[in-house]
Amino acid sequence: MESKLQHVILQVLSASNDAMEPHEIFAQMEQVPFADFTKAVKGLEEKAQIVVSKKGKILLPQAAGLTPARIISQSRNYSFARPLDGGEDIYIPAEWGKNALVSDLVFLAKVRPSYKGMEGRVDRVVAKGDRLVTGTVHRNRSGCELIPDAAFRFPVPIERGAAMGARNGDKVRALLSLRPRTNRLTARVVKVYGRSESARICADAIIDAAGIPNAFPAEVTLEARSLNERGITKQELAGRLDLRGEKIFTIDGADAKDLDDAISVEKTADGYQIGVHIADVSHYVKEKSELDAEALQRGTSVYFADRVIPMLPKELSNGICSLNAGQDKLTFSCFATLDPTGKLMGYEFHKSVICSVVRGVYSEVNAIFDGTAGEEVLKKYEPVLDSLRLAEEVAQLLEKRGRRRGTMDLESRESRFTLNEKGVCVSIEPRIQGRAERLIEQFMLTANQSAALYARGAGVPFVYRVHESPDPERLLTLNKLAGALGLKNQRLKEGVRSSDFAQLLEQAEGTPAARIISHQVLRTMAKARYDDRPLGHFGLSLADYCHFTSPIRRYPDTAIHRILTDLVNGESVTKMQRHYTEFVKEASRQSSECEVRAMRAERDAESCYMAEYMAQHLGEEFEGVISGVTPRGVFVELENTAEGFVRLEEFPDCRFQFDGLTAHKDEISGRTLRIGDPMRIRVVAAQVATGMVDFAPVKEEA
Repeated sequence: MESKLQHVILQVLSASNDAMEPHEIFAQMEQVPFADFTKAVKGLEEKAQIVVSKKGKILLPQAAGLTPARIISQSRNYSFARPLDGGEDIYIPAEWGKNALVSDLVFLAKVRPSYKGMEGRVDRVVAKGDRLVTGTVHRNRSGCELIPDAAFRFPVPIERGAAMGARNGDKVRALLSLRPRTNRLTARVVKVYGRSESARICADAIIDAAGIPNAFPAEVTLEARSLNERGITKQELAGRLDLRGEKIFTIDGADAKDLDDAISVEKTADGYQIGVHIADVSHYVKEKSELDAEALQRGTSVYFADRVIPMLPKELSNGICSLNAGQDKLTFSCFATLDPTGKLMGYEFHKSVICSVVRGVYSEVNAIFDGTAGEEVLKKYEPVLDSLRLAEEVAQLLEKRGRRRGTMDLESRESRFTLNEKGVCVSIEPRIQGRAERLIEQFMLTANQSAALYARGAGVPFVYRVHESPDPERLLTLNKLAGALGLKNQRLKEGVRSSDFAQLLEQAEGTPAARIISHQVLRTMAKARYDDRPLGHFGLSLADYCHFTSPIRRYPDTAIHRILTDLVNGESVTKMQRHYTEFVKEASRQSSECEVRAMRAERDAESCYMAEYMAQHLGEEFEGVISGVTPRGVFVELENTAEGFVRLEEFPDCRFQFDGLTAHKDEISGRTLRIGDPMRIRVVAAQVATGMVDFAPVKEEA
């Protein structure tokens, strides 16, 4: 995190916009020890936020004509670097690379447009990356080499005697190094995972490569175990709102063990009151504790097909914090008051204690709603049947208001994986969102909005969930795509509103373009993240939003529980501003980074499981839909959500022209390969290690 002193140094340099002597900058610091100043300068230099010239002068990178960037991919002949402040990736020919490797932090010079896009050269390597990569060992007569999973697009020879006994086809982790004098890149294996044909083994490597902590330190586990064994004391109940006699219940997936939200609902003379009761994690995860430091480092729980890497130890996540039915649990309750149309009229927050009446399951509640539930299920839910039906009524009102407001109903294509006893993927199917899932979603959205409104109204530091307006260039691409697919798109331009996206999605609903438009809308929008400023949530069309409802698995929720606890307890705003201003900045930054890390790891692991499943169906035929078009071919998505690539070479008698966006057209036959078109394919290859699946088109019968 950028310190206050570093921020002041950057402000001084920005005001000067020229090179300055260190003593000139230090002279503008107030009561700062020189040792602290030099340490701050060193930190800024290591993060490529300043440049220190050969003569020792300090200036900003832009003043020196340099672009801070990180090397993100590399082949034998070139590399690509991504600017730290965003923008287009920059092409670097090998002769201008100065031996920079993937993950190195560099300064680029002479960045300019070229026929390959933006091009530049490495001026200097600011900081070396960790040089650790994952890949697959390939043995041949001359020795063995590493085939990296990503970023490095060429095999790297493994030093003699440095393979740690890895066999041909093993997934490994290796340390890369440049040999002195020759600058030849070589690898040394530091960990052998097992066979790369196993998605489970590949997931192990993905976790390591992402830097996701996979084991809790002993002191953290000990602290969590002590809290779980202690249980709830009489002192902890003092001053809490006692809701143990209320009809409160949870609804989650059948296999969920970390139940962090429960709900209640009642009809009032003026509309409805809904209760959202969240596990009081911040009561157990105290500020500056070992548990808190570990939770901040992890940021979020990470979900794979065969495991969960939790943010908190199981003694908390599945134990004392989990809102298990029939057990007293400490909670933080949000009571939202709604008018007869579902409009939010007010809210209250209370520290509370509940005892959940029923452990609800989505599939069972959906069966109740659609009238297919059996006697056993109806008997289980008998204590809360009236509440369930009232909650469904409220959820429909909330959903209707959301649509009017402009909330986008994006078509979800999440995958559900089934593994056998050996951990091998034997089935993939779309994850269906039923009425019960949507009910819980609407209740959680309301509680999240209420928490953000409460904090902003009080003027306290806070961690907001923000979602900014779309990037203009991506908006232009969506505009062209919508037009090519025959959809009206006049409003897809600067100043676009979420309701404009919602109308586009509504147009596409029920057509072959629905999936593609939904996917492209997601790509067009900015990435949602956490911020200490209330910048609004574009996708939900809300000015104030946060994450309050999942503190067991997300650190931002735990952080704002801590803040709202002080607010509920009557702490002064002035004191809270002093205490939390820097904390919310750090929590927002760290949580956003951890979320991106988790999402990438989950996505990469899913690709491996999909490839593992499709490898069992080589030679088989499936119906699919063209989901993407590139200059080299098309992606085809199957009904089970698996996706594969069809190369243009698979059409030997065709001469295709790419329109640059949605389709290839054969100049000979006039045939088109367009996004949304159906295509029957045959599975020809599936590589678990990389998650790549190749299809071939099935020739149409004459």
